[in-house]
Amino acid sequence: MSYKLENKVIVITGGARGIGFAIAEAFAAQGSVLVLIDLNQEQVERSAQVLVEKGCQAFGYAGNVTDSAGIEELFARIVEKHGAIDCLVNNAGVTRDNLLIRMKEEDWQLVLDINLKGSFICTQKAFKYMMKARSGCIINIASVIGIMGNAGQANYAASKGGLIAFTKSCAKEFASRGVRVNAVAPGFIETEMTATLPADVVAGYAKVIPLQKMGSPADIAKTCLFLASDDSSYITGQTIAVDGGLTMR
Repeated sequence: MSYKLENKVIVITGGARGIGFAIAEAFAAQGSVLVLIDLNQEQVERSAQVLVEKGCQAFGYAGNVTDSAGIEELFARIVEKHGAIDCLVNNAGVTRDNLLIRMKEEDWQLVLDINLKGSFICTQKAFKYMMKARSGCIINIASVIGIMGNAGQANYAASKGGLIAFTKSCAKEFASRGVRVNAVAPGFIETEMTATLPADVVAGYAKVIPLQKMGSPADIAKTCLFLASDDSSYITGQTIAVDGGLTMR
């Protein structure tokens, strides 16, 4: 299916691997120009090269989403080189799980800084260019944990719940400038991390999901394609849970 995203400049934070890279692959297949941002210079360049070898336009940049001045300078370079930022996918995120009584303050702060503050910084810097162009879209990768909470993940839940509220506020602020803001909340997704889990643990997760299976990174990527395309031109401020029915109300 074509979403008419040819030559659109798509910036993806945390784009070197996992769900971020799956999102990049999906946009690359649509003919978009991919700009991947990740902490590790070597890894992000290697991931961009994988896309280039498939005939796609892709570029990798090292960047720390919590570094406001660094992101501002990086986004200016991106716009100078590529002409625009048509879509920003705020995907960079971390976990530092523990029961609240045992959680270290630095682990609380790290998760909030990267997952929430990082999205704030990148959104603010990207919107400056989208506002002038009076077009663009921002997609925040949240989580079902931000909707329903989870024991041992108070910091992660707070960051992702905050990201959902942040999405709604930005959508209201940016709408008059023609910029849409939505969130995608993945459920239990098959990733490198879940691949190491015992089969009985995975089966246990699947039992609580109405569709009785875990999702794939491609499920998240396809939702992002839709939200970045004109097919969703009347959708803003929404959180789409891609979770097999886990959080249905």
